[in-house]
Amino acid sequence: MTNSSQTSAPGTSFDIRSLPKVSLHDHLDGGLRPATILELAAEVGHTLPASDPEALGRWFLDSADSGSLVRYLETFDHTIAVMQTRGALVRVAREFVEDLAADGVVYGEVRWAPEQHTAQGLSLDEAVEAVQEGLSAGVASARAAGRAIQVGQLITAMRHADRGQEIAELAVRHRDRGAVGFDIAGAEKGFPPSRLADAFTYLAAHQFPATVHAGEADGLESIVDALVSGRALRLGHGVRIAEDISLEGADATGNGEDGVETAILGRVAAWVRDRGIALELCPSSNLQTGAVESFGNDIGSHPIDMLYQLGFKVTVNTDNRLMSGVSLTGEFELLADTFGYDLSDLLELTLNAVDAAFLPLEDREALTEYVVSEFETAAS
Repeated sequence: MTNSSQTSAPGTSFDIRSLPKVSLHDHLDGGLRPATILELAAEVGHTLPASDPEALGRWFLDSADSGSLVRYLETFDHTIAVMQTRGALVRVAREFVEDLAADGVVYGEVRWAPEQHTAQGLSLDEAVEAVQEGLSAGVASARAAGRAIQVGQLITAMRHADRGQEIAELAVRHRDRGAVGFDIAGAEKGFPPSRLADAFTYLAAHQFPATVHAGEADGLESIVDALVSGRALRLGHGVRIAEDISLEGADATGNGEDGVETAILGRVAAWVRDRGIALELCPSSNLQTGAVESFGNDIGSHPIDMLYQLGFKVTVNTDNRLMSGVSLTGEFELLADTFGYDLSDLLELTLNAVDAAFLPLEDREALTEYVVSEFETAAS
């Protein structure tokens, strides 16, 4: 991926970092600053694999870039270990928002699993309150720096645990105090959303929205279960929906002898596209975890462009900025460089995220107006 802060579109030049962005899939425990990890680890006596910020950041990136979701997830042992106190959670959440705002994010949903942060005695509610305090402090800090941002918590249950109902109730309990949605995360294979069916029923009964990790480490069955048992309004990653699409007259990159391709959508893919169910795609992360290995091993073979061209509600996300060594600006730059996306493409992808955000309609309409206005300014 490019490290440039600017990407030139055909006939125009614009600064991607300055464009307003919407982040829907970004894990709190995957977005720490390496320097912060070192300081927090020293406070609690946790041993890290490196002793300076640059080397530690490189270790996370190298460990995550293995092609295995299981190994990718193992890197979180270190971040979670230093996020077990109120002070640590407040600090990490504050810095998380500051870093998003510095990258041009104007609305962000921060997902994390409170059940993983109680080892030092915090209750679930205390953990959520600490993160909310940090998020609010980050918003205030960004505002003081001249950057406007709004954030919300996605309260996450670990799919291998049996606390789905408890975490769903926690999320609903905090719905007017920062929580905007629910998620399940962790190993997909062997732990389908149906394991937490009662929790999803509870959420639906309380009109509380859910996004579900699916179609990353597991295939179409995972996606179907997320839609049926999880009542998912969005799919966390969902990239393997592309396995339900075949292209005739061209290969998976859209290249054919006559330049013409016909896409044949299976029933699941058609349902997801036609109902406008958002895909929370994370390009770099998808390559690192092997989620798109059946399509290729470089960004040019990632099915994101095919899905976008076919009219799926594609959104662009980072997943874990520390582990993947990315920013949302960088992910947009990567797509622009690879697929030739111009300002209008980036606007459409951003508006897809606005429309899929777990915000009231009026707030989404206001955010849409702001985003469009800022993009128009950039184009002038």
